Amino acid sequence: MRNSKIPKLTIVGAGPGDAELITLKAIKALENADVVLYDALVNEELLQYAVKAEIVFVGKRLGCHAYTQDQINELIVSMANRFGHVVRLKGGDPFVFGRGSEEIEYVEKFGVETAVVPGISSALGVPASVGISLTQRQVAESFWVITGTTSNHELSKDVYLASKSAATVVILMGMHKLEEIISIYKENRTDDLPIAIIQNGTKNTEQKVVGTIRSITKLVAENKISSPAIIVIGEVVKNTSKLTSYFQEHFEDEFIFQNLNLE
Repeated sequence: MRNSKIPKLTIVGAGPGDAELITLKAIKALENADVVLYDALVNEELLQYAVKAEIVFVGKRLGCHAYTQDQINELIVSMANRFGHVVRLKGGDPFVFGRGSEEIEYVEKFGVETAVVPGISSALGVPASVGISLTQRQVAESFWVITGTTSNHELSKDVYLASKSAATVVILMGMHKLEEIISIYKENRTDDLPIAIIQNGTKNTEQKVVGTIRSITKLVAENKISSPAIIVIGEVVKNTSKLTSYFQEHFEDEFIFQNLNLE
């Protein structure tokens, strides 16, 4: 029997990890989905809202791809034509290194209707969850969000530019390039900037370390921090009470800290 439903794709941002950080509109999209294609960084607790949908894991992680991007594009079109409403559930926000626009561009060529539900990007939500304000009066007037690994598996050249800026720098997918990132900062800066790395941000498995450009590599090794993790570099890091113990111990006479009383 031919499917009578209009083929539709909704690209949905699932937020940074905590299941409660998804939007109401995203939940409604999941409840109305006929098919859900979800990524590796999506909290699987969210799949409970897809009560009538066929659920397919299409996640891609370093060295392990359930589907290639071309295969995912083709699967969306096939599923939409066969079942109707496909929800493409992505971690964070689908338009921040989520390839949401690429999938929309592809499926629209086949007449599939499209919609987007934004999500809380991990670039913003994870630092905020540990009390890091990416902008702060008299400290940081702007922030950069940079991918640590480009489509060519190289470090983004924007890191070179950002390292010379007074802005806060947030690097996603950068743990495998951490040594290279640190080398760039050492080359371009004379100050030993604060840096925080948060693994599995907003989840109950979250781990974090805080240090400086010179100390962070050792701290990461000691605490066995790995991907997925967010790297935050800038003066705003030292103004977060839960992350200031390192600086208070090593630079007590040099810095003034704010007590934000974070839990």
